[in-house]
Amino acid sequence: MSDERLDDLDKYIIHMLQRDARKASTSTIAEHADVSASTVRHRIRQLEDDGVITGYHPAVDYEAAGLQLRTLIVCSAPIPDREALAQRAKEVEGVVAVREVMTGHENIHIEVVGTDGDDLSRIGQELDELGLEIEDEDLIRNEYENPYEGFRTFEADDA
Repeated sequence: MSDERLDDLDKYIIHMLQRDARKASTSTIAEHADVSASTVRHRIRQLEDDGVITGYHPAVDYEAAGLQLRTLIVCSAPIPDREALAQRAKEVEGVVAVREVMTGHENIHIEVVGTDGDDLSRIGQELDELGLEIEDEDLIRNEYENPYEGFRTFEADDA
């Protein structure tokens, strides 16, 4: 399902879930969108079935959890192998996110959490053994996310 196939209600539901899926009850969404809660539940189920909504994930503060070594590892992979290597990188213990980048030499970005310097070294070594060339490593201090404003359809979004 592409953005053109999403109507205003679908976009609003996605926007509210992106803002805070835990607190966005179907009844609250329904009230602001002037539809029934069952309509919202049906739409969410349909968005999930269509693969538009692919999951609900907690935002974890790794530092508060005692894991201060959250690192972005920027890698290069041959274009024909990029997707397979990205999938295999997810299996390395300590890897929490993998992003394929469509252009450029540094085409795989891997977010990892390590318990100490030795753990980060182990993760880097395992990624290297997969065939990824590590270009850069940066400690992540903070991360900030917003819902996509293109899904904001009702003034009630500010509620």
